[in-house]
Amino acid sequence: MNVKPHHLKVALFEPRIPQNTGNIGRTCAAFQIPLHLIKPLGFSLDSKLLKRAGLDYWDFIDLTTHENFSAFKIHISDKRLIGFSKKDGIPLNKITFKPEDVLLFGREDTGLPEDIREACDLMVSIPMPGKADSDGSNGVRSLNLSSACAIASYSALVDQLS
Repeated sequence: MNVKPHHLKVALFEPRIPQNTGNIGRTCAAFQIPLHLIKPLGFSLDSKLLKRAGLDYWDFIDLTTHENFSAFKIHISDKRLIGFSKKDGIPLNKITFKPEDVLLFGREDTGLPEDIREACDLMVSIPMPGKADSDGSNGVRSLNLSSACAIASYSALVDQLS
């Protein structure tokens, strides 16, 4: 894949499940995208489940942790912050990613809280033809966090192809 130089970043807001974070770390290593974790985390960074999901790729992950969202915002400065939501947002296929975008994903159980959503420059959703009805029946309610992150990260990289 011939990719233009990019400074894309993936950020997880208060992730709870170590296996998801491990899988996302592996995706970030494969795509050469730094991973930012915003505390509090629902697990220890020494978790065996986290390490197992990331296999032996942890040495290839550019990992940064932040004590809270405010510290994270200071760190990313003026970069465009793109939040992802199962609820609403611009469809992923309608977005053109920029080389320095930061892709922000919420907690597995609650997503991004409203104040964090408001801090985002854009909110994006991943279209799902098999999406559940508004009452949660007859379909899939959401994608797994690591799957959503992989889809979004790849889409952002595709926009950087030369």
